[in-house]
Parts: sequence; structure tokens; C-alpha cells
Amino acid sequence: MKAAMRAGDKQVLGVVRMAMAAIKQLEVDGQKTLNETETLAVIEKMVKQRRESISQYEKGGRPELAAVEQAEIDVLQNYLPEPLSEAEVDALIDTASSETGAESMRDMGKVIGKIKAAAQGRADMGKVSAAVKARLG
Repeated sequence: MKAAMRAGDKQVLGVVRMAMAAIKQLEVDGQKTLNETETLAVIEKMVKQRRESISQYEKGGRPELAAVEQAEIDVLQNYLPEPLSEAEVDALIDTASSETGAESMRDMGKVIGKIKAAAQGRADMGKVSAAVKARLG
């Protein structure tokens, strides 16, 4: 936040303040300090909300608003860990499937549970879920 203030970058400053406010709100509501995993989950949720907003704006013919949301996503992604490659996601799915002994769609929850801990903040869980479904189905 200080770097954005010093640079006079109002857009980055606004997004960082918004993220900090969301994190602080959860800390106040839960009466505890969020750990790194929980903080990443908050930022991931904010990115997901903006992606949904982009699709709605594009459907509604409002590309200028979609561009604003995309700019916010770009700022938020700077605070998330490096995303996993497709090969790394496939390896996680293979490992989780073998560890849980998954054979059918009924075992999907176990596999996703194993993957979620390892891929927190580093992979789009919607895409991971679709890949697991394709493997087990």
C-alpha cells in the first residue's frame, strides 16, 4: 500500500485498500487474525467475483466496466502465488487419485479435498474440478 501511495497509483491503492478492508472485516467478524491460507482465500474470492462481474458486463454490453474489473483482477493477482501449470495440476490429480484410491465419481470429493490444500490460491478450482470429473467419469 505504501508503494502505491508513494507512486501515486490511485488504481492500485484503491484495490489494495479494498482487499485489506475485506480481510480486516473477516478478522473482526471472526474475532481472530487470518493466517496466510485464509488471506489467500479472501483474495481468490475477490478475483472470482470480478471474473463473474466481467462475464455479466460483457453480456450486458458494458466493455468499459469489464475493463475496470479486469484491471482490479490484474492487481489482485500480484498478491496470489504463481499459478500452477497444466502439467502440475495433472500431477496433483494423479497423486490425489492414487492416495485416495479414487475409482468413480463418488470419490470426487476426496480427490478435490486433497488437491484443494495443495493448490490453494494457485489454481482455478473450477477447472481442476472439471479435470477430476473427466478423469473419474
